[in-house]
Amino acid sequence: MSRIGKLPIHIPTGVIVTVKDSVVTVKGPKGELSQSINPDIQVKIEDNDIQLDRPTDERSHKALHGLYRSLINNMVIGVSEGYKKELELVGVGYRVSNTGQLLDFSLGYTHNIYLMLPKEIKVETKTERNKSPLVILESADKQLIGQVCAKIRSFRKPEPYKGKGIKFVGEVIRRKSGKSAGK
Repeated sequence: MSRIGKLPIHIPTGVIVTVKDSVVTVKGPKGELSQSINPDIQVKIEDNDIQLDRPTDERSHKALHGLYRSLINNMVIGVSEGYKKELELVGVGYRVSNTGQLLDFSLGYTHNIYLMLPKEIKVETKTERNKSPLVILESADKQLIGQVCAKIRSFRKPEPYKGKGIKFVGEVIRRKSGKSAGK
């Protein structure tokens, strides 16, 4: 049996989970999320717990069992607590600002990069003296916030020689030494 799939998901207070026609909908204080699941996987809700069952021990059913349990767990956590990611711009002259949902990046290219964020994501930018600019993203949808962070990071990935680029706060970049001195 899948170790992840057989774990029950606890439903916190204030969160409502409904299952109808292979679609799981989770409502909570931070929003509402829904996920369609394979009809082979059965979702049972009992005593503030969600339990997922699979019909057979086929390889595909085992994979889907753990997958859907993780997706539903992420939705429950998202609508109750939410997810928060912080990105840091490291480099001389790198700047970011936001006007509503529009992010404006200045990353050393000849032009600024503009990114319009989905309405489900709350964005905040911080620029303090003698500190790297920060982009703080908050959302209930873990998949969406991860995709947006990957897109922002792709504009200027951290490079291994000077460490310049867009990185997550607390991320450690493996550094290289550069050219060796002559013999």
